[in-house]
Amino acid sequence: NTAPSWNRAHPNRFILHNGEINTIRGNVDTMLAREETIGSNYLKEDMTKVLPIVNQGGSDSAMLDNTLEFMVMNGMELPLAVMVTIPEPWENNHSMDPKKRAFYQYYATMLEPWDGPASILFSDGDVMGAVLDRNGLRPSRYYITKDGRLILSSEVGVLDIPAEEIVRKDRLRPGKMLLVDTTRGELVDDESLKADYASREPYGEWLDRNLVNLADLKIPNERVPSHEHDELVRLQKAFGYQYEDVSTMILPMAKNGAEPAGAMGSDTPLAVLSHTHPPLFEYFKQMFAQVTNPPIDALREKIVTSTTVYVGAQGNLLEEDAENCKVLKITNPILTETDLMKIKAMKVPGFKVETISICYYKNTDLEKAIDRLFVDVDRAYRDGANILILSDREIDEYHVAIPSLLAVGAVSKYLVRTRKRTAMALILESGEPRKVHDFATLLGYGACAINPYLAQETIGELINEGLLDKDYYAAVNDYNKAVLAGIVKIASKMGISTIQSYQGSQIFEAIGISSDVIEKYFTGTVSRVGGITLEDIEENVEKLHSEAFDPLGLPTDLTLDSVGAHKMRSQGEEHRYNPQTIHLLQQSTWTGSYDLFKQYTDLVDKENHGNLRGLLDFKFA
Repeated sequence: NTAPSWNRAHPNRFILHNGEINTIRGNVDTMLAREETIGSNYLKEDMTKVLPIVNQGGSDSAMLDNTLEFMVMNGMELPLAVMVTIPEPWENNHSMDPKKRAFYQYYATMLEPWDGPASILFSDGDVMGAVLDRNGLRPSRYYITKDGRLILSSEVGVLDIPAEEIVRKDRLRPGKMLLVDTTRGELVDDESLKADYASREPYGEWLDRNLVNLADLKIPNERVPSHEHDELVRLQKAFGYQYEDVSTMILPMAKNGAEPAGAMGSDTPLAVLSHTHPPLFEYFKQMFAQVTNPPIDALREKIVTSTTVYVGAQGNLLEEDAENCKVLKITNPILTETDLMKIKAMKVPGFKVETISICYYKNTDLEKAIDRLFVDVDRAYRDGANILILSDREIDEYHVAIPSLLAVGAVSKYLVRTRKRTAMALILESGEPRKVHDFATLLGYGACAINPYLAQETIGELINEGLLDKDYYAAVNDYNKAVLAGIVKIASKMGISTIQSYQGSQIFEAIGISSDVIEKYFTGTVSRVGGITLEDIEENVEKLHSEAFDPLGLPTDLTLDSVGAHKMRSQGEEHRYNPQTIHLLQQSTWTGSYDLFKQYTDLVDKENHGNLRGLLDFKFA
């Protein structure tokens, strides 16, 4: 994730690093956003002289080094700074000392883990230490010799040391710290080191007084908003729902509590080359671990994974204070409508929730609608809001909704640019997301939690129609669990083990979106080719809206389209493997007919739709 150059070469000031920080984009955005609110007793009014905290032109290693340097120069001890940026997996480790768990949770409310395969050596001149990532995805072994040397390397046998000279052989373990105090000439034990830090403040008491659990919030005496059948289907049309979304995604997820299995690979066109007007989510492709960047097994390594997110204003990382952990703890960022209603109605000191509509009048310019959204965000910030709910519930015949991913990406990047990102948390209330990839992109671009109200109402409609024989609340809970498991699986393929780290990490490549849109609303996203503009996005939104709400007030066909994303449908999505090509291939091989095989190859050669290579041609000299 870093292009090599001489000025990015090791060593850095505090660390040596073998590995990758896969969450670097989100980590850096969060650190830069702290600049508006962070303060310390060390630099005081001179704090502005050392900003920005992170040099974004550096490598992932250099940016971590910048962060550690900033924390150390503001009075934090280096081992402590490393512990809170690369914490050991604590949430599912129930045998851990309660004081140490409280210590880690206190810092988790302010700082997400810098996650990815990493073996890191660090030193401030007095102490020398080493630590592995929480998954132990990089090897590190060490010897201690009789003459008082400690030799650490990725591999055994780098130096020839006679066996009789070796006092101890060992390896670094996931999340554990190896530390040498050179001033005292001793090896510091991991447990005693962390126990010392965990005992310095009453972190457990602070959490008990200030941390608010979503499950503990009172349910208000209100009805959950709902829609009649015709209204529900009309909304599905407006948000681009297809028959397959309901029948092959939402239904099995609500029924079985797991994402349905599909064939590997896709033979349908890229979103930018499709004629079916796919949602904006489809223009983003998840990047995965490659070669030296291993994935993790989210099922068998569940102890290192975490789905908890913390919502609210993040505290001052440089000053230990009870008020720093005054945040809302959510264990599943896919919210039910009751969950969201509880958040909207919460009357807890230190929290202020503001709902902002992402709907705008039809025929209004989309860019102006987004600019108005920024104005609303600034107003909410001045009013003291620290939890923002972006909602598209106001969609009707006169109002269309900004695509949810565009709204989240635009607001999140705006908050980073204006240094407000750590002062406000984003929650999305939208009818648009329904598939696992939709939720992954929303979290990846900065949403803390998402309420897919239309998908959940669709589950209720499936029960009413007799297509799903299950209790509504159990079905919604299973759907939410399926979505969450899918997100954890996606993150794990990039070696990321916590949703908190995945949030805002932007581990996507955009294919088919213009550079203007990327630079303004999805800043920092990899995008190698151009594509649709903001005007194209606006046109697509209004086309879907007109199919649901006829501009002339005439009756509309509310039947969901069946485009055949998984199975071939006439008038639907094009497939490279279609009945004609499959038939010719089968017949040619069964009969040994070279003429039929030539017909097959000619047909395949003419299929230039669907992918970028099909648009290329040879330029003969």
